[in-house]
Amino acid sequence: MSFIESPATLIIVVALFSYLLGSIPFGLVLTALSGGGDIRKIGSGNIGATNVLRSGRKDLAAATLALDALKGILAVMIAWVMCPPDLADRATATAAIFAVIGHCFPVWLSFRGGKGVATGLGVVLAMSPLAGLACCLIWVLGAKITRISSAGALLAFAVMPVILFFQHGHSFTESEKPLAGALIALVIFFRHRENITRLLSGREPRIGQ
Repeated sequence: MSFIESPATLIIVVALFSYLLGSIPFGLVLTALSGGGDIRKIGSGNIGATNVLRSGRKDLAAATLALDALKGILAVMIAWVMCPPDLADRATATAAIFAVIGHCFPVWLSFRGGKGVATGLGVVLAMSPLAGLACCLIWVLGAKITRISSAGALLAFAVMPVILFFQHGHSFTESEKPLAGALIALVIFFRHRENITRLLSGREPRIGQ
C-alpha cells in the first residue's frame, strides 16, 4: 500500500522512478567495467545489446540484453506493488512507457540512449506475459529469417499493440495497456528511423556483419 494519498502524485512518482530506472545504461557500464572502453565509439554507437555484440563479447551482449529487459520488468512490477488496485492499470502502463523513454533518452547521456527493444520487451512481459512472449517469439523468428535484428524487432513492436488491444477488452477505455503499447511502439520506431531507412534501401547490416 502506498503512503502517497494523491493518485496524481503517485503516478508522477511512478513515472519519475521508472524513467530513472530505465535510464541506467547497462551496455555502457558493463563494457567499460570489462575494459572494453566506450561502446558508443564502435559500431552503430548504440548502448544496447546488439552493438555490444559487435565488440566481440557475446557474454556482455547477453548480460546487457538481460539487464535492459530486467529494468523494464522491475519498473512495471514495482509500480504494481506500490499502487492501490484501482490505480494499478494506469500505474503499470505509466511505468512501462517511462522505463522505455528512460532507456532511449537517458538524462545522464545527453538524452542519447539505446533503441528500447530489450526494455520494451521487458515492460510488455511484465504488463502481459502472453503478449510479451509472443513479441519475443516474433522478434527471434523475424531476426532468424531475415538475419536482420532490427527487422525482427520492428515486426514485434508493430504487432505488440494489436495483441494488447485484443487481450484487454478490445477497447482503449477498459485498460490503458494497449495505449501504452502503442506509445512504446512509436518511441521504438522513432529510435529505429535510420534502421528503417536502411531497410528500405537494402543497406541494413545483417547479423554477424
